[in-house]
Amino acid sequence: MQLSYWELKNWFSQIDYTIIGSGIVGLHTALRLREKYPDSKILILEKGMLPQGASTKNAGFACFGSISEIIDDLKSHTEEEVIQLIQKRWSGLQLLRKRLGDSTIDFKPYGGYELFLKEDESSFSECSNKLPFINSILKPLFKTDVFAKEVDRFGFGGINEYLIFNPFEAQIDTGNMMQALLKEAIAQDILILNQQTLTSYIDNENSVEVALGDFSFTTKKLLFATNGFANKLTEGAVKPARAQVIITEPIPNLDIKGTFHLDKGYYYFRNIGNRILLGGGRNLDFEAENTTEFGQTEIVQKKLEDLLKKVILPNQEVQIEHRWSGIMGIGNSKKPIVEQLSENVYCGVRLGGMGVAIGSIIGTELADLV
Repeated sequence: MQLSYWELKNWFSQIDYTIIGSGIVGLHTALRLREKYPDSKILILEKGMLPQGASTKNAGFACFGSISEIIDDLKSHTEEEVIQLIQKRWSGLQLLRKRLGDSTIDFKPYGGYELFLKEDESSFSECSNKLPFINSILKPLFKTDVFAKEVDRFGFGGINEYLIFNPFEAQIDTGNMMQALLKEAIAQDILILNQQTLTSYIDNENSVEVALGDFSFTTKKLLFATNGFANKLTEGAVKPARAQVIITEPIPNLDIKGTFHLDKGYYYFRNIGNRILLGGGRNLDFEAENTTEFGQTEIVQKKLEDLLKKVILPNQEVQIEHRWSGIMGIGNSKKPIVEQLSENVYCGVRLGGMGVAIGSIIGTELADLV
């Protein structure tokens, strides 16, 4: 890459902070660094045309987890860890709303619902039985009960007559959110370069040498906000998890409003105006979906179409308009990794599919590490 004097001077000299990744975490990291160090030079490098992982590809759920997912988490995490995770997600959502404003992100507090298939009676029984306990451990945080049973009023097919409702969940417009964050970063004199892939870096104690192919530059600090692409960085503590998503054409007289979960959160759907967005299914083939490759698979697409036609909108002809996928970062623990990797290198990764909820707070924590 042959750069001019001007390009080198304005973009690649005297850089204080270089952030890898322009998603929710990367942008909040940059904005927090700008608050702390008003005169610093901040550069964000993004390998995609748009943020590459899940920030512009998620379903737009402003949620902190369905009841079956929370119960499942309690089997592999302590009660205290689960409460801390939920608290962090809730605080992150408030931070995001405060920074951008509800009207900007089209925040709609329709609440969230969990459905249980008729053949999954054991899961419904478990959630129903543990509902008072889950409410009791969350009461100090929310000051009231979070989960309650409600009769299905949406006309779903093949499910238990009761849904479990959570009034604190909501939906947002993911595109609006990311566009607003990018605008704010640019307004705060944060430099963003797209389609730039970091190939290597060396921490030289006083600075970090960053290589982009055959071109390199130095930065005082290097911060990774690459979530699903952080496998090598964290020696396998973060694994990529692809999420496949479909959206329908407009549906006349659609009466479904809210965010909905099914099967421990492995399936999720919502309305976007008069369309249905539906995603998930990586539990059908974990190995195939632990990938950084975007795309669709027949097994997942067939299952999503099946749920759409038999459960969500039974006896209704529905056309799918568009399909896509995003890459999340998961691991054996749902606790995010925010840590110093070497003298001048840091990372904030492993958002566990909850990037909308915790991305803002993880970015803030990452910046505060420096």
